[in-house]
Amino acid sequence: MRHDLLSDVLYVMNNAENIGERFCTVPASSLVKDVLMVMQKSEYIGNFEFIDDGKSGFFKIELIGKINKSRSIRPRFAVKKGEYEKWESRFLPSKGFGILILTTPKGVMNQHDAEKQETGGRLLAFVY
Repeated sequence: MRHDLLSDVLYVMNNAENIGERFCTVPASSLVKDVLMVMQKSEYIGNFEFIDDGKSGFFKIELIGKINKSRSIRPRFAVKKGEYEKWESRFLPSKGFGILILTTPKGVMNQHDAEKQETGGRLLAFVY
């Protein structure tokens, strides 16, 4: 039984990267798709495609060997528009290394895009 689909997806991707797999398959949802799009834009994964199995479907993700660690952030902390540096120091190993993924009123994005758009949101995950 799954309680947090995003956590499950990030663990599967992280474990597949650690053993050297080139592809992995994960369950699909709209939140997972948005997070994968942010990771793809930030060049942590390659292409991914949705495969319909008659139920909820799944994503086949191309791994390119750039993920050292990816985890979901629980609880979903609220972040104000000037606080990104505080949360980077808490979850990322150093400044400028890795990304925080958050959900905002303008959609799912990384902390750099949220700073440019001057918006806050809730933390979903981190990747480095």
